[in-house]
Amino acid sequence: MTTLKQTPSQTVGPYFAYGLCPQQYDFDFKSLFTPVLADREAAGEHITLIGQVFDGDGQVIGDAMLEISQVDAQGHYPESREETLKTGFRGFARVGTGTDPQKRFVVETVKPGRASPNEAPHLNVVVTMRGMLLHTFTRVYFEDEAEANERDAVLAAVPADRRGTLIARREPNAANVYRFDIHMQGDKETVFFDL
Repeated sequence: MTTLKQTPSQTVGPYFAYGLCPQQYDFDFKSLFTPVLADREAAGEHITLIGQVFDGDGQVIGDAMLEISQVDAQGHYPESREETLKTGFRGFARVGTGTDPQKRFVVETVKPGRASPNEAPHLNVVVTMRGMLLHTFTRVYFEDEAEANERDAVLAAVPADRRGTLIARREPNAANVYRFDIHMQGDKETVFFDL
């Protein structure tokens, strides 16, 4: 009897970077999406989100990939390619952690508005990495949006002692830079949502 081995659909390996964000890894293919959600001409407060992905032992993961989506500064998702070309806001980014010397993800965007009155400004994040059979979903909220965070139904559903794992903190010595680290397991594990 022949023993079947795992196929690419059964485990995520380091090859996903080759197909999903090849330019970041110096492959000769053009990436469909980059770490930039908003060009400089896009309306709103331009920010940079930086962070690292950590495993359960606190080690930095150098082959994770993040997909990030968000609304623009007015609270709207782009509806067409023409709109993204006109406004400079794409609303979606893809970034790997393996190209930065510190194994960080660095994302350029505008601070999102509110998609609805009961939602705080946030980014939606999907994390994929080697060894995970399924990707994970989380959100990034902002520490300087405390009043809006208090009214956000999704954030309110998270136990109070775990909400801090979803909050990006403004870097004290850098203008418009927020830090958000993702912990896949352990004492500081980031809250992930079951969608």
